[in-house]
Amino acid sequence: MNTGTQATDHTLVLGGIRSGKTALAETVATAWDRVTYVATATAGDDEMAARIDRHRAGRPGHWGLIEEPLHLGEVLQAQARSTHPPGLLIDCMSLWVSNLMFAGEEVFAAERARFLNSLANYPGPVAIVSNEVGLGTIGMDPLTRRFADELGWLNQALAARCHRVVLSLAGLPQILKGSGF
Repeated sequence: MNTGTQATDHTLVLGGIRSGKTALAETVATAWDRVTYVATATAGDDEMAARIDRHRAGRPGHWGLIEEPLHLGEVLQAQARSTHPPGLLIDCMSLWVSNLMFAGEEVFAAERARFLNSLANYPGPVAIVSNEVGLGTIGMDPLTRRFADELGWLNQALAARCHRVVLSLAGLPQILKGSGF
């Protein structure tokens, strides 16, 4: 049981597609006494539904689950109000940014700000999964370029707020900020 967790026990795990970033975040979460998995994905097609099912099947059965495609700040605030806030594993920022972009500008700005503020005040441990977009090519269309810009800016804001930042390469953790893994 981890009783010495501080509010600064926040980890950002970055990586490319199929880099092992979720598995590394899950490894971080196994050290916590209580875990709630916060999923941002929605099943828009059969292939995505199968991906979601594989993720669910691979997680420990005693972990809690909250599925929330937009209102992550609200989730953090609600969980923080409990007498013993759980560790939160949030997967993933790239899907969340995509969901926010399609929700409209007002929702995007308000939810991004609320999430970052709520994260700064969350009293329990948090592991956040996000795709690193800074290693690829520049998108050919305005929507793709905006997505890469927004996710890159969000990753920078999260890295500034997290005490540990890890880059997953082929499932191997590369510590960018903080220590240990």
